[in-house]
Amino acid sequence: MYRRIAASSTAGEYRRAVMERRDGITGTARTRDGLELRTLRWAADGDPRAHLLLIHGIAEHAGRHAHVATRFAKGGIETHALDLRGFGASTGRRGYLDRWSQYHDDVEDQLAAVRAVAGGLPVVLFGHSMGGLIALGYVLADPPRPAPDLLVLSAPAIGANVALWKRSLADVLGRIAPRVEIANDLPPGGLSHDPQIELAYRSDPLNYHSTTTRLGMELFHEQARVSSRLGEISTLPVPTYVLHGSDDEVVPASFSASLEGRENVTRHIYASLRHEMHNEPEAEAVIGDTLAWIMAVLRK
Repeated sequence: MYRRIAASSTAGEYRRAVMERRDGITGTARTRDGLELRTLRWAADGDPRAHLLLIHGIAEHAGRHAHVATRFAKGGIETHALDLRGFGASTGRRGYLDRWSQYHDDVEDQLAAVRAVAGGLPVVLFGHSMGGLIALGYVLADPPRPAPDLLVLSAPAIGANVALWKRSLADVLGRIAPRVEIANDLPPGGLSHDPQIELAYRSDPLNYHSTTTRLGMELFHEQARVSSRLGEISTLPVPTYVLHGSDDEVVPASFSASLEGRENVTRHIYASLRHEMHNEPEAEAVIGDTLAWIMAVLRK
């Protein structure tokens, strides 16, 4: 489903909207292998209707989504997030992990922590970009892991425009030289039409702009596993909302096309928007649509 939404009248209007954010309440969580993850929480305005766990993308950290979390919190959804291992203020070698299932371990533990404070309310799992791949792979894990009630996938990195020889090289180096770092290849202007977004992204000291060969290898393997699993099933384990920008050059919208048309999946393609739809001039409408979908499903 394509949707065109009106842009803000001025860039200044957009920047003011994005700056309306609350700092999340900071905490820490210990992983099964002893790392310390930074956690964030945004309390809902009034009595919460649901809780949400947000998983950020590669190279960034959860704090970049503070305005999204604030909007959800204002709408009655208590929002939780974590910096993935090796990113942001969490510990662990930068841009590295031993095996992809460690992400699923961390998500499972954080979902359990959210469930523990949710008091029986529904729990939503939200993932952006690589976080979308983590979230989708989590609900498709074999053996199954404890599932969220709803799933939101923002520009999920189910695939990547990477040459076969690079994939093959990552397979080799990921095993024999797993800690070698390769600079991330971000197309200029690929995040948003607002140039201030990319300037802030590149200068943010909590972002890390290289990826180890091990993480690259594990990511490619997970993309292949998830794509194969999607070919075997007609519905996803939980109701799912997918949003993608038609002009996304980082993770082209074609990579989420395999989710279109499934019985319990709603997919919105936003015309002309880029990878970080939540950082586009149309961000308020994009985030509002996601909030509206969550509330509509909760009312059923």
